[in-house]
Amino acid sequence: MCSVSEGSAAEGAPGARDRTAEGSLPFAGANVAIVHDWLTGMRGGEWVLDLLCELLPRAVVHTLVHIPGRLSRRIEAMEIRTSFIDRLPGAHRLHQRYLPLFPAAVERFDLSTFDFVLSTSHCVAKGAIPRSKARHVCYCHTPMRYVWKFYDEYFNHRRSGRAVKMFMPPVAALLRRWDRRTAGRVDRYIANSRNVAGRIEEIYGRHSEVIYPPVDLSRFRCDRVRRDYYLMVTALVPYKRVESAVLAFNRLGERLVIVGRGVERSHLESIAGPNIEFRGWVDDSGVARLYEEARALIFPGEEDFGIVPLEAQAAGCPVIALRAGGALETVVDAGEHQGEGTGLFFDRSDPDAICNAVERAARIDFDPAYLRENAKRFDRSVFRERILKLLFEEEALLERRAP
Repeated sequence: MCSVSEGSAAEGAPGARDRTAEGSLPFAGANVAIVHDWLTGMRGGEWVLDLLCELLPRAVVHTLVHIPGRLSRRIEAMEIRTSFIDRLPGAHRLHQRYLPLFPAAVERFDLSTFDFVLSTSHCVAKGAIPRSKARHVCYCHTPMRYVWKFYDEYFNHRRSGRAVKMFMPPVAALLRRWDRRTAGRVDRYIANSRNVAGRIEEIYGRHSEVIYPPVDLSRFRCDRVRRDYYLMVTALVPYKRVESAVLAFNRLGERLVIVGRGVERSHLESIAGPNIEFRGWVDDSGVARLYEEARALIFPGEEDFGIVPLEAQAAGCPVIALRAGGALETVVDAGEHQGEGTGLFFDRSDPDAICNAVERAARIDFDPAYLRENAKRFDRSVFRERILKLLFEEEALLERRAP
């Protein structure tokens, strides 16, 4: 059985609650390192990092690859140290090709001067090596996504090359062994969902607490007039199942706007009808406006947690999602609640199922205020309060450990 807790493992840590109430920040006198897999754009994991940087402004960020100018101003203002991967040919365009080198790269970060290490990991960040007296907390988005849950979607896809299909199985086996072996480098795991907490238990054999990622409600309003399009906000990679949505909307003839970049774009454009529009990268205010005016968000992939459905709900936009992964923890299915909900689920990520769900959703009068109220449970302020409490607990543990 999965061992999961949404409470604190150190609620008795002296001073944690008082200092949180005072509004001060933790680790003012300590050397702190943040280890993040890579910095190539603002997605859910980077919004988590953004708030961590707010709470730990003196921390030094370590990352495999950094593309300047693609991150929030708060992240870009931090001291950022990159690995040797960042200097390899083509790393800023297709860093994933160097996946077999990622463990060596993260282990080469020099963390010998840091008292506290906070990793945010969906790949290898949790494998960083802290010094023996340091504390290491990992905010885990998932155990290494590419070799566990989504291996087939990344490397056994029908458009994967012959060389990839031939050489990745032994490489993936080595990466899985490394991922398990290095799980003990972490003192305390925080999972981004109950879904991921189950994977941490299964793969690492470790207990984890759940602190959901934040959605910034202040970025969105929910009172705009809905327009005649459906929306996807996603990376254009195989496991997101964008192709299924494109084929469904080819059949429906409804307008679909797709925001995002990725290796699948040219293929998707080649099969898309004239009713489907690819916007590429869109800035935060532009994405917010698209959420606020869309008829519904289409979400056909399984996510570890998935911040996009919550952003949609914060903007009063209902969610039509695959019944799997983190969406089960954030979306209230109107089909199971007599029409009152924040979206609809479908059970298979194929064009038939998506078409059916879109047609059913069109007959439901969703209440934007109800959707926004549901998103409030995951507001940035809630995340900030829980993470701040955790950091003060960790600071108190280090103080007790000091000679």
